[in-house]
Amino acid sequence: MAQEDNRRPLASRNSGWARAIARGLSSASITPNQISMASMVMAGLAGACFWLGGAAHPGPRAALLLAAALFCQLRLLCNLFDGMVAIEGGKQAADGPFWNEFPDRVADILILAGVGYGAGGPALGWAAAALSILTAYTRELGRACGLPADFSGPMAKQHRMATITAAALLSLLEPLWQGHNQVLTAALWLITAGTALTALRRAANIVSALGRRPSP
Repeated sequence: MAQEDNRRPLASRNSGWARAIARGLSSASITPNQISMASMVMAGLAGACFWLGGAAHPGPRAALLLAAALFCQLRLLCNLFDGMVAIEGGKQAADGPFWNEFPDRVADILILAGVGYGAGGPALGWAAAALSILTAYTRELGRACGLPADFSGPMAKQHRMATITAAALLSLLEPLWQGHNQVLTAALWLITAGTALTALRRAANIVSALGRRPSP
């Protein structure tokens, strides 16, 4: 569940379809925290599909990659609706800040490590997951220093999920050039490099902002 002062700016939040679904969820006996928990389930299913798809035959592999892409997007929808139900639906809870952050970090690990194992590069998958967590840590460190939440990229959460979803779909075409897992491996390298740059950028923003503060 998202706090008002720690919400990622999303254009989709103001769309008619999102507001309609959020209203339906708010009127049901569904809590924002439950939606946040569901995001971990979606991520676990995505990671499992990526992992299993790595060694599957072409037909099942295509089905698993399509399912993985779908679950990645469902994870993002959970991330969207938990905050909307919490804020717009008036269902904020005292433990909301925990459920706002913890499931996202678990989801990053499950998806990116799953891609790594499926693509035959578990170390690369874990590196991408670790650096994803570092970007979130740096954002929260800035907030702990009294600064606004920094959601800058180039590889923030929505960028990571867009990259890995696109890679899953593009991987469907690998049989055309007798490839196997090159696209997912390239996506992991891109995410690893991008998240490292994102963490450095956010860290530099913190140092710069603190340096402009008057000395005590």
